[in-house]
Amino acid sequence: EYDGERNSEGERHGRGKAHLPNGDTYDGDYERGFRSGWGTYRFRNGAHYTGEYLQNKKHGHGIFFYPDGSKYEGDWVNDQRHGYGKYTYANGDTYTGEWFQNNRHGQGTYVYKDTGSKYVGGWVNGNQEGEAELTHINHRFKGKFLNGNPVGRGKYVFDIGCEQHGEYIQSEQEKEGEDEEEEPSLLGAPKWKASEITQLTRWTLHGETPPSPRETSIVAAE
Repeated sequence: EYDGERNSEGERHGRGKAHLPNGDTYDGDYERGFRSGWGTYRFRNGAHYTGEYLQNKKHGHGIFFYPDGSKYEGDWVNDQRHGYGKYTYANGDTYTGEWFQNNRHGQGTYVYKDTGSKYVGGWVNGNQEGEAELTHINHRFKGKFLNGNPVGRGKYVFDIGCEQHGEYIQSEQEKEGEDEEEEPSLLGAPKWKASEITQLTRWTLHGETPPSPRETSIVAAE
């Protein structure tokens, strides 16, 4: 069922409203029979999208409200979250940053609502990976992450004015009653091994590795 403008060929073209056979509705722009331009699509399950379309697919900028109460506002390409956007999850957590084919990918900030902790850094295929800073109420960790866990060398910076340097070591967990055919061990959570505690450091010619421009801007903003 369609109520709206058509072109000389009889195709939906211009502004119109449509009730789809599955119960969904669309109110917006059409171009030669396709949803193209700006419009609002309401799903039968309660979800709805308001934003740009290109040939029936979400493409451009738009906001999607999901049935569970979560929301994404940002860039879309070919019906996928792709580019830059903010996702507010049902539990109140938020991610603001880069997306690639529906996944958090690139640089982004994730804020945990319950604890107030904040992760700022790299993401790969939805997981925390790469250089990052994880900030808690009274301290923060600077280092690298892999598959959502800290890995390798890093440091904890405490608000009381000191730093604890060290590295995360991958621990192994023994399996009970293991057979020869089974894997000899399972990888457990990485364990922090501290090496030294120092005063807060600022980069000098003879000090740490020079920070990247992004880190410099973060330090300058503190």
